[in-house]
Amino acid sequence: MTFFERLGSLDRRWIFLFIAIAVTVPLLLRRPAPVVPSPIVQDLYDAMDALPPGARVCLSLDYGPSTVPENDPMAHAITRHALKKDLKLYAMTIWATGPPLIANLMQNVIATDFPDKKYGEDFLNLGYKVGNQGLIQSLTSDFKGQYTADIGFGDEYPSTPTTRLEMMKPITTIADFDMVIAIGSGFPGVKEWVQFAGDPTGTPIGGGVTAVEAPLLYPYYPQQLQGLMGGLQGAAEYERLVTDNYPEFAEQAKTALIRMFPQTWTHLVIIGFVILGNISYFSHKRCERKLAGMPTVTT
Repeated sequence: MTFFERLGSLDRRWIFLFIAIAVTVPLLLRRPAPVVPSPIVQDLYDAMDALPPGARVCLSLDYGPSTVPENDPMAHAITRHALKKDLKLYAMTIWATGPPLIANLMQNVIATDFPDKKYGEDFLNLGYKVGNQGLIQSLTSDFKGQYTADIGFGDEYPSTPTTRLEMMKPITTIADFDMVIAIGSGFPGVKEWVQFAGDPTGTPIGGGVTAVEAPLLYPYYPQQLQGLMGGLQGAAEYERLVTDNYPEFAEQAKTALIRMFPQTWTHLVIIGFVILGNISYFSHKRCERKLAGMPTVTT
């Protein structure tokens, strides 16, 4: 048997070992992947970047713990970009699993990276409301009717009626926001924000979704979606834009970039084994044909 023929009978445990190495070594090195932003992510970044200081951005975290590795870097990158631009950030969720994600965002991103930003003046936690797409639709006519009070932030900022919050005074409907960014992983999510908020009111909508959901939303771009982050790759691309334009975030805003590096090497290992497997298969078939064509020796 030739070398390539022997590959066809390679113990699969060797493949598992190579995959483990391809994942572990890059993670230990913590090296950011060399990603190049795609047009759909660049457009989302540009739309956010074009907003003037003081513009109002509604950030809806519509996902759960199972997709945190993909969705959290998106939400964190958007938050850093928005607050660095001095935009007003309104965090909310239409998923019951969303409130802890908002709390984590405010504690580990806003409070850490933007200690000068003040709750109620620069950012707000509106929390969770039940209703799915029905809630989104109701926000097009009466925002304060749904959000009568905020959630607050820690002991220093308890829950307050929205009528007494300075950031809520100019808000009557979803159309009073300059942009809505929905980070989602299913239903209801980005599509429902487009259909029930963006289309009826003309409010610009951007988003970020898991990799498996992204192809379903591409038809909405660029007419109904300003841009879209698709999976960990999209999150890494947005992080690249943020870190390139704001070097002070070079250490914090690279979670997706670091996670993309082992993913890239793992894909290369898989592709390599696929190629070697095909070579082994055709080499084996070629040997079989040669043996079939040899004359039979009789005694």
